[in-house]
Amino acid sequence: MKAQVLEQFGKPLVLKEINKPEPKDHEVLVKIKASGLNPLDVKIKNGQAAHAEAALPMILSLDMAGVVEEVGKDVHNFKVGDEVFGLVGGVSDLQGTLAEYIAADADLLALKPKNISFYEAAATPLVFITAWEALVDQMNIQQNQTVLIHGGSGGVGHVAIQIAKAKGAKVYTTVAPYQVESIKKYGAESIDYQSLSVEDYVETYTNGVGFDAILDTVGGNVLESSFKAVKRYSGHVASILGWGSQNLAPLSFRNGTYSGVFSLYPLLSGKSRKHFGKILNEAVELFEQEKLKIILHPIAYTLENANEAYTDLENKKNTGKLVIEIH
Repeated sequence: MKAQVLEQFGKPLVLKEINKPEPKDHEVLVKIKASGLNPLDVKIKNGQAAHAEAALPMILSLDMAGVVEEVGKDVHNFKVGDEVFGLVGGVSDLQGTLAEYIAADADLLALKPKNISFYEAAATPLVFITAWEALVDQMNIQQNQTVLIHGGSGGVGHVAIQIAKAKGAKVYTTVAPYQVESIKKYGAESIDYQSLSVEDYVETYTNGVGFDAILDTVGGNVLESSFKAVKRYSGHVASILGWGSQNLAPLSFRNGTYSGVFSLYPLLSGKSRKHFGKILNEAVELFEQEKLKIILHPIAYTLENANEAYTDLENKKNTGKLVIEIH
């Protein structure tokens, strides 16, 4: 099979012919139709993601959608011909999805929603799983709660808005003025963080009470501002970028709680992988109810020009999730 291989951190990928993998008993062999690209993949490529435990040479990219071609003897929930999607590799010594085939742990997969393309399905797993773990697993958001999503125009952010809306929450998001129109269709109230202080928007949108739940997708000062914006006693902050030297005092003074989200753990440890499949089935339900839509970059890249896709993402020349089609 053809695959793009990373041989040195910070260097271009190399298109090679390598052996097609053979599925183990608990795996399925998937012919990949599309590979989703995330900012994390760029960090791994550049050697800037030690937590991903990358082992060179490696095949990058975590997300994919494709068709099952072979099933291991212990796999009973998929059959040959099934269209599937999942967050399946691209970290540690696990093969990534920039290849024509992958032998994937069946627990990490779900059947692709019938009403979306392989292209959109491949753009979904990491961002949906991350948002779901934060909002549902960590914060257990409920109907009519006030939920603030920092960075609502980003990959995780725009998906988080839709999950929170589907749960019946009143959703707010911080965006730059030029991003307001792009997320209006998702039903969140936009907050211009450039012109309003934390105190101002807490007063304006919650009458000074604070938000029930806050998801930080930005980190740094945005995480610290979240600690000042939660509701006293019951407020909860979750962050997908919670590393640094944040001051917890503002959160402590509000008697709030904090959770970190590390979605790579099941891949790295081999534990709790079935939860990925369960979360993706929640995505399937939302897609088929037309309550979930992924913002997609208009350019479709191919396996042959995957380096161009990585360069464009690194240079932020994207207006949605980048996907590499594999023919």
